[in-house]
Amino acid sequence: MMREIAVVAFGQTDHRRTSDEFSEVEMLMPVLHDVLDRTGMKTSDIGFTCSGSTDYLAGRAFSFTMALDGVGAWPPISESHVEMDGAWALYEAWTKLLTGDADTALVYSYGKSSPGSVRDVLTRQLDPYYVAPLWPDSVALAALQAQALIDAGEADEPALAGVAARSREDARVNSHAQLRGSVPQGEYVVRPLRTGDCPPIGDGAAAVILAAGERARELCERPAWIRGIDHRIEAHGLGVRDLTDSPSTRLAAEKAGAFERPVDTAELHAPFTSQEVVLRKALRLGGDVAVNPSGGALATNPIMAAGLIRIGEAAARIHRGESERALAHATSGPCLQQNLVAVLEGEAR
Repeated sequence: MMREIAVVAFGQTDHRRTSDEFSEVEMLMPVLHDVLDRTGMKTSDIGFTCSGSTDYLAGRAFSFTMALDGVGAWPPISESHVEMDGAWALYEAWTKLLTGDADTALVYSYGKSSPGSVRDVLTRQLDPYYVAPLWPDSVALAALQAQALIDAGEADEPALAGVAARSREDARVNSHAQLRGSVPQGEYVVRPLRTGDCPPIGDGAAAVILAAGERARELCERPAWIRGIDHRIEAHGLGVRDLTDSPSTRLAAEKAGAFERPVDTAELHAPFTSQEVVLRKALRLGGDVAVNPSGGALATNPIMAAGLIRIGEAAARIHRGESERALAHATSGPCLQQNLVAVLEGEAR
């Protein structure tokens, strides 16, 4: 049998449009102290550390090594890094704990989007031969997906506006959210997407602590057990994909066991309103499921941390007793190219 592994603590920054007065390390350190304090642990108690970030936002190679100053890498620690959203760092930490090499893991991720143009930076994810030279930015590609949904009769602009309104309204109770309350749809950014259909640009960080077996029960009153987690990827070429569907999300959910029993909560990493429509269909979510009760990525979308936040928010609802079985989703790349799905459960009452 696999080891039982749970999320035992989650912390995040108050996400802001700019944080010029803080470096990445200064932004991250309060979050690291927060999750350690929640468990009563010290840095020396952590068996494995894994981070997620990108050098493209920082504009320098191996920028993640500077963040280790906030973790404390001396005496030497067991550490790894992924050039991905922190959700994928959590996946690596989960596999590390499964091997029995460690009983606890610290996972963190961060992103400062304010210094440059995120829309330009994200073009570097695209196929370098046929697509990237055309410089289609992330909003333009999301607009292609939204228009495909509208043309297929699966959504319209009022329906997309409804997703935005619900997300921003739910974010009223989230003190960490960058945007809360009603937000005018505004002008078109790229038709058919208006301002309210797009995520905010901002800076932020998040961290979680994982623990295995009885150690998890010692550290947390109600651990959020990871019952399954899997990630899959679509074809790199946008022209060979059906943008109205997400087979990789569906397959990841199936492998993670999401379809075995209903979930009551789903935290979806859907930076654009149209992507929530695609994900709801792929994940077979009914109207009885609370989708993005935290406000989701439409309220808070720090690059490289937003996916880890989805897992953390789902786990936090289990910690508080507000959810029994939750699904968390993270994505990376254009038009939901790479997708990770985790299923979390609380202890049986």
